[in-house]
Formats: sequence, C-alpha cells, structure tokens
Amino acid sequence: MKDKQRAAQVYDALRALYPPVRSFLDFTTPFELLVATILSAQCTDEQVNKVTPALFARWPGPAEMARADVSEVEQAVRSTGFFRNKARNIVAAARMIVDEFGGDVPRTMADLVRLPGVARKTANIVLTQAFGLVRGIAVDTHVARLALRLGLSGSKRPEVIETDLCAAFEQSVWGEINHLLIQHGRAVCQARLPRCSACAVAVLCPKKGVTKSA
Repeated sequence: MKDKQRAAQVYDALRALYPPVRSFLDFTTPFELLVATILSAQCTDEQVNKVTPALFARWPGPAEMARADVSEVEQAVRSTGFFRNKARNIVAAARMIVDEFGGDVPRTMADLVRLPGVARKTANIVLTQAFGLVRGIAVDTHVARLALRLGLSGSKRPEVIETDLCAAFEQSVWGEINHLLIQHGRAVCQARLPRCSACAVAVLCPKKGVTKSA
C-alpha cells in the first residue's frame, strides 16, 4: 500500500476516535502561544498550563517580557524544566519581537525561526494555531515516534520527518494530523509499551521499531 493511501486511512481512523483540538496549550494571544510552546519542550502541556496564568499576568506581552529580569522569569518557569535556557530564550525572543517586528509575533516561518528558542516545531504550532497559516506539520516526540512505527518516515531528524509526513498526508489535514498523532501517542501508541491490541490503525501499521507491545 502506498504511503499516501495508508496515511489517508490512518487519518480517517484517528479522526473518528479523537475530537477536534484547537491547542493543547492554553493561550489568548500569539505571544502567549509562542511562550507556552517554548516552555513545553521536555515538559507536559498540563504543567505548562499550570505555570502560564501567573507568568502572563505578570508579563502579558512582548513589551513587558522584553523588560523582564531573566532571573525572575527563571523562577516563574522553574517547574517546566530547563528553566534557565527557557527563560533566557523567552526574554530574548520578546526583545527581538519588540525591536525588529514592532511588538507583533511574526507570521512567517523564516522570521519565527530567527527568534531564540524557536525551531520549526514551535514555528509550525504558532503559525497554525495562532494565525491559521498551515505551512507544515509540527513534529514533537509523539509525532516522531508514530511516524517511525507507521513507516511514514525512517528518520530521527525532525525536519526530515516533517518533510516525509507532508508528502504522505494531504495538505488540507496537516494542521489536524499533528493533534491526532499526539492524542493517539498519549492514549495508545505509547513510548515504552504500545497498546497494539487496542489500536485502531494496527492493521495499517508495520510496527517499525516495536519490539514489545500490549
């Protein structure tokens, strides 16, 4: 079965299982989403959502964050892990947004990835979820794992995985497939022990890299 045909069937099966999701991260502005996504690296979305209300109450936008003391931001985001790097990147990104983009989060991939702490995954999330501009597929650990197991990519490099997935799935579903793969990765196709016996796409899956399953 060709990848595009199998990818379409995977999409249909997962779409029937999981409800539409706007975002796993709570936000009201593009800047809030940008910051929350930076914080989500190596951290659960649930924990990020616990941290951001107080963070944004104190530093609600780029102008306020650009003037923040990095050490104070560190303390505010400590529980998300890697807090020193995250705080430094968030403040530096806010300063660049103010200095180079007039205080508005940029709306292009090229400009977003120039911001400290922002790679294609974060940029794709911001473009898709904040601006409705679908330019690619955000690849996190869940998406990367399922892409391998489903045989839709053989690479470990996020940029290659994204290219492979964009070739496999129709562009019209790029924004949605990220959420579907994440939900399935959390609920069924888990890292340590995938629940293959309960998987709605098991018949479509070559189970690449799976040595033990439930």
